[in-house]
Amino acid sequence: MARLEMSRLVLRVVLGAVYLAAGIAHLRFPRPFLSITPPWVPQPELVIAATGVAEIAGATALVAVPRLRRAAAIGLALYAVCVYPANIKHAADALAAHGPSAWWPYHAPRLAFQPVFVWWALFAGGVTNWPFGRKTGDGAAKGR
Repeated sequence: MARLEMSRLVLRVVLGAVYLAAGIAHLRFPRPFLSITPPWVPQPELVIAATGVAEIAGATALVAVPRLRRAAAIGLALYAVCVYPANIKHAADALAAHGPSAWWPYHAPRLAFQPVFVWWALFAGGVTNWPFGRKTGDGAAKGR
């Protein structure tokens, strides 16, 4: 297996495990997620449950269903974009309640890392090879 594909496989399994664990947490322990849900989100309990199901389905398809892998990757990337407002609210609440010392060590890296999660899903699902290679004219990956 080429190095690019091995990297993609490892990242796919790790990301799948992260999203699977998060999805289970959303369903089993919704209270912490409800507390960071912005007030403009309608029916937050339903939204938290739906996001848990989406994370589990996305993780499963990304890792175990090759014909759905690209769709799962795009879905998980979009999911990471859509939950960013909750991450911002969580950070703002921590800053207001506890000041910068509570905000900086956890929330700043989490907010900064969110674009990496978007890329990670797209790379792991074969949607992009950036920055490790490019697609050839026939759609096959051409690594470096």
